[in-house]
Amino acid sequence: MKKVIASVTRAIEERSETTYQKYLEMIKKQEKMGRYREHLTWANIAHAAASSTDEVKEHLIIGDAKNFAIVSAYNDMVSAHTPYETYTGLIKDTLLRFDMSAQVAGMVPAMCDGVTQGQPGMDLSLFSRDVIAKSVAIALSHNIFDGVFLLGVCDKIAPGMLMGAAAFAHLPFAVVPTGPMESGISNKEKALVREKYVRGEIDKIELQRMECKCYHSKGCCTFYGTANTNMLICESLGLMLPGQAFIMAESELRDALTFFETCALAGGIAGISPKPLYKVLTPKNLVNALVVLLASGGSTNHTLHLVAMARSLGIIITWDDIATLSHAVPLLLRIYPNGVCDVNDFERVGGVPALLTALKNRGLVHEDVEGVFGGFDLMQKKALVINDRLIFDDPKDTRDDIFAPPNSNKDEPILITKGKPFAKEGGLKVLHGNLGESIIKVSAVAQEHLYVKAPCRVFNSQYEVAAAYKNGEFKEDVIIVVRFCGPAACGMPELHMLMPVLNNLLKSGLKVALVTDGRLSGASGGVPCALHLYPEAKVGGAIAKLMDGDEIEFDAVNGTLNTSADLSNRKALEIELDNDTFGRYLFEDSRNHVGASGEGATTLF
Repeated sequence: MKKVIASVTRAIEERSETTYQKYLEMIKKQEKMGRYREHLTWANIAHAAASSTDEVKEHLIIGDAKNFAIVSAYNDMVSAHTPYETYTGLIKDTLLRFDMSAQVAGMVPAMCDGVTQGQPGMDLSLFSRDVIAKSVAIALSHNIFDGVFLLGVCDKIAPGMLMGAAAFAHLPFAVVPTGPMESGISNKEKALVREKYVRGEIDKIELQRMECKCYHSKGCCTFYGTANTNMLICESLGLMLPGQAFIMAESELRDALTFFETCALAGGIAGISPKPLYKVLTPKNLVNALVVLLASGGSTNHTLHLVAMARSLGIIITWDDIATLSHAVPLLLRIYPNGVCDVNDFERVGGVPALLTALKNRGLVHEDVEGVFGGFDLMQKKALVINDRLIFDDPKDTRDDIFAPPNSNKDEPILITKGKPFAKEGGLKVLHGNLGESIIKVSAVAQEHLYVKAPCRVFNSQYEVAAAYKNGEFKEDVIIVVRFCGPAACGMPELHMLMPVLNNLLKSGLKVALVTDGRLSGASGGVPCALHLYPEAKVGGAIAKLMDGDEIEFDAVNGTLNTSADLSNRKALEIELDNDTFGRYLFEDSRNHVGASGEGATTLF
């Protein structure tokens, strides 16, 4: 193993020794109590069984058969979660074959960032993760379950579910994915049409028709954003069957793998004995997840989510850990917005097991880790269904250094197996400097754009930037600063309406970069963006002292972000923020108590 990986792991273990041990003592105390139903009264069980079928009711009365919880993020607005409408029945029917049962213990909110981009509702997005974590804990508080199925895919839902699951980690958990939709129009075409609209070359109707060709059916969006980063990380942690994450939605194989995943958690196939969650979510496995994030150029949101998830286990991961790892982990995967291909192409060339094998061959992951269904050797295999039987297929011999994409109209490689990586360092990078700490997704930015030194224009919202662009105010090289978008200010919304503006400025020949205490995500690309900057403007960070014309040096090559302006005698700007409409006033307590970006931007730990 690379010395850096081992060193970072030791640092995390030493830093977390007290908090992690305290967490494990709590979980093992719960584990020693045995099956919770033995501690329930007759009235407890009667209430739990009241609406069940006679068969399930008898299971609960006798108490010999396993009973599983289903916690679902189903709704029929979010395309990735719409398929869950039928999953509940499939899981229940499957378990009945083994004389076991399942109950929908609870539902969690599942908002779509794609729907709320640029809207007031986006201010609730990040805080929804903590609400989901609490919702999972409430769902499982009935203490009548022997294992849990988590039905959630998208941006804040899967991380929130795992943060809540951590409180019941004496039980085995399985994340049940739905898979991506079939690929629509190319991501390149989508970006071009959006930029045409911003330039005023097409109308809103034409833009809308294009968008609906891109997002067009049930299943997850096909670009490598936060949702698909969730699923890649969950599979790499062993929280589902190997190769399960990116099987296309609404396919026979998808349904078959959901069936067999249910069997596996029940312990009903191939001698599988599911592991409790606390044996899976360990410091070593979380370091593996960070390596996977960096090697794949995953969503910047996971510099928040993985930190927060770790803290729910008493494990303290810092951005310095991510910065150190990024120097040792090369970029091995390119999926849009890092490249041309999408997650369906990635699945065709081997998917997550192939990436894990490539990382193992370079000595970049811990192999002495456990997934819910087996060890690291199993995670490198592909779960296949042949003649109605589940087969774990050994990795194919990959003598070629690069997996070529399967479609002739795409001429970019996807996954490096043994050869020269796309970049020597990982897809994400931490920027340090006198403006604070921030994250950049370097994998989505061309090398020539990673360094920008220019005067800044300062804005207090993304809407002000859009208005300035419409008024033709950007004539020279510029670093655009957007502040008062941090978690304490307004919940840290994603600022996606800026991307067409920034890309148009870049294509016009200007050198341009973005510095913000807000978020973008795995969908951002092209323009260098320093994201999640902290200390944020709302708490008096340096970004609140910047003025138009201050020179900023944005150096993503060396990992620095600095201004030459003397801020020592300036007072941090304070502004009145509109946090009232569309339910935002309900989250005032969250804004007042949220932690910094580098600590996971959570209200819970």
